[in-house]
Amino acid sequence: MSAFGALAALAIRALGGSWRLAIAGPMPAREPFVLVTWHRGLLVAAYAHRDRGLWVPLSLSRDGERADGVLRHLGFARSPRGSSSRGGSALLREMIRRVRAGESGGVLPDGPRGPAFEAKPGVLALAAATGAPLIPVGIAAAPARRLRSWDRALVPLPFARVRVVYGSALEIPRSADAAALAFARARLSEELHRLDREAESWLKRA
Repeated sequence: MSAFGALAALAIRALGGSWRLAIAGPMPAREPFVLVTWHRGLLVAAYAHRDRGLWVPLSLSRDGERADGVLRHLGFARSPRGSSSRGGSALLREMIRRVRAGESGGVLPDGPRGPAFEAKPGVLALAAATGAPLIPVGIAAAPARRLRSWDRALVPLPFARVRVVYGSALEIPRSADAAALAFARARLSEELHRLDREAESWLKRA
């Protein structure tokens, strides 16, 4: 693991330690499970779920390599690597293997390149193949910066109020056909948007 990863993880721990973090909804009691949140919330999700040994799939790019180093120093497991254009099938097989071995993880369904807030079908295929529940996660923070990246990455400022909301588990039967998977994909996207709105409403009331 690189020195960059260690320094970046240390900075994230320091920044996150200043946040007024509030979490709503219980983490799932049964493992394995797969947490799902939009790519824009990666920073908050990484801090909120540090030191739990979760895995997060990342691209084969240099950015993916750097992110893996940061996550490892934050207490995540080694990341499965791949993308929709390079090694996508191998990536899905590796995630299925991890889940069947009892390892829980987290997926950014609109990553690694977007379009933002558009869930790709891989996470549904993962759930159908393994029976693991998908746990949608909503995230909001204020004050925060929105980067000019494709995902409009959310970066809470020091001492920001940060809200993380877990939704109800979504389970996909192994027998799900293409129509059922498309319906579940739309339902997952709607739930992620709803949870983000719920988190933002809490910030306005707090």
